[in-house]
Amino acid sequence: MAHTTDAIVDCGWGRLLFAQTFADPKALAEALREEGPEARDIAVYVDDPHVLLAQAPLELFLDPSHMFRLDLTAYEPSKRGQRAFVVRRVEQPRDAEEINRIYSARHMVTVRPDFFDRAREDDVVIHLVAEDARTHAVIGTVTGVDHGRAFGCAEKGSSLWCLAVDPQASHPGVGETLVRRLAETLRDQGALWMDLSVMHDNTQAIGLYEKLGFARIPTFSVKRKNSINERLFIGDQGAEGLNPYAKLIVDEARRRGIGVDVTDAEGGFFRLTHGGRSILCRESLSELTTGVAMSICDDKAVTRRAVSRAGVAVPEQIEADDRDKIETFLARHGAVVVKPARGEQGRGIAVGLQTIDDVEAAVERAKAFCDRVLIEQMAEGEDLRLIVIDFKLVAAAVRRPAQITTDGRSTIRALIEAQSRRRSAATGGESQIPIDSETERCVKAAGFALDDIAPPNQTIAVRKTANLHTGGTIHDVTGVVHSALVEAAVKVARAIDIPVVGVDLMVRAPHEPTYAFIEANERPGLANHEPQPTAERFVDLLFPLSMPAGVRRMGLG
Repeated sequence: MAHTTDAIVDCGWGRLLFAQTFADPKALAEALREEGPEARDIAVYVDDPHVLLAQAPLELFLDPSHMFRLDLTAYEPSKRGQRAFVVRRVEQPRDAEEINRIYSARHMVTVRPDFFDRAREDDVVIHLVAEDARTHAVIGTVTGVDHGRAFGCAEKGSSLWCLAVDPQASHPGVGETLVRRLAETLRDQGALWMDLSVMHDNTQAIGLYEKLGFARIPTFSVKRKNSINERLFIGDQGAEGLNPYAKLIVDEARRRGIGVDVTDAEGGFFRLTHGGRSILCRESLSELTTGVAMSICDDKAVTRRAVSRAGVAVPEQIEADDRDKIETFLARHGAVVVKPARGEQGRGIAVGLQTIDDVEAAVERAKAFCDRVLIEQMAEGEDLRLIVIDFKLVAAAVRRPAQITTDGRSTIRALIEAQSRRRSAATGGESQIPIDSETERCVKAAGFALDDIAPPNQTIAVRKTANLHTGGTIHDVTGVVHSALVEAAVKVARAIDIPVVGVDLMVRAPHEPTYAFIEANERPGLANHEPQPTAERFVDLLFPLSMPAGVRRMGLG
């Protein structure tokens, strides 16, 4: 194949412009300026970035990423096998939907669905997915480009793009396996090396690539300034240290031209100012939430009484102040939940207790968080979180407890620690699995001890509560949630008279009407519900005049 000049490869999310094939930097700059809307073009292998930037200094910027190269002639496949998931090429329309779902969860630009149909017809752009062997869910994806087939690269190179693993995935080694399978696929097509671009501060990814044999090479990438990559050329503008829940709102406010003053980054406090209105927030909690509403949410027994009066279905509940009363309650319900009357993020909660000894031990642990402890009838089913803003449903998601998948080689403790690291990386440090007496109890209920090596491909629940902060995962169900559950969540918000609230229900299934109210959170994490527009609706509530005029005309303001 003859060497192509001015080579450009469409990857669906944007174009790769191979700078080494452009003789004229002005022509390369003009090509970058032709970037389409909602796209992310990249000029790669730029040897003289200062010359390229000089062609359009107000529109282009130097990407702060490193390029790494894997020598495929020296590459050695892994000798370690696994059967928990398989890696294959994109085969069906559902794959495109799942890839875009994972991209959205990872804040990446999504791909036009029709692009995958065209990409399957040649071997220039290769899309691989990792599929759970048991559930057949897509849990990861990677894209590769064969430079030889794309533009006749004399060096027979290739590159890796868009490696993404579902942040909810529990299987270890998904990212590494995708990288390896892509390397092997490109090698089989005749490529001699495979490059990849990675942000300079992504130490976790760089560590993985170096472990696989990648070495850094001296080349640069240039991008066109747009809203997608804005943070790369303007910085965080004082948002350093904000957690994901606060940063999501701050970013949305800045997009609208709303003034932001971060008053306490560590605590998640910031002030938003627009026109003559100024509102202090702590993540999704704002001055619009009254002290009375906060006090109702703060005490779970008070919350239960308030929503019960509004006609919301609640489980039976007692205070843990009398052993005889507890024994009678346990005998009546068979399994119970122990929770501190005050507290958040799942701290001190134990679920599924069936013996008086377990209940009393859990009560003692809960007292570390609050002197008053509640015992509640256990409601079976899935944990559903509904986000209600301005008394309207914005998002609904099923939350599932932390679990691991065994590999037959590692101890359960090691698998929990590895899964905890993955959850922490996927949530900016917000989600981690504690190894404590509750974790030990859950593992024991599955028939194992923490230091046991279980047979491969077994799924073990290592927590009973589904809180994100204790390693739980969250799965969007906004499109299928039953109207009765939405009605119950809105009733809760109105009973408490709170403008922003996370309502937790235990449900048989999100598309069925049966539920039991669990609790209400006055400061729900809005960053957990993408792709739903939680931050947008929160800022709409605070500053309705900052909404786009078209949105206001549709009656959403």
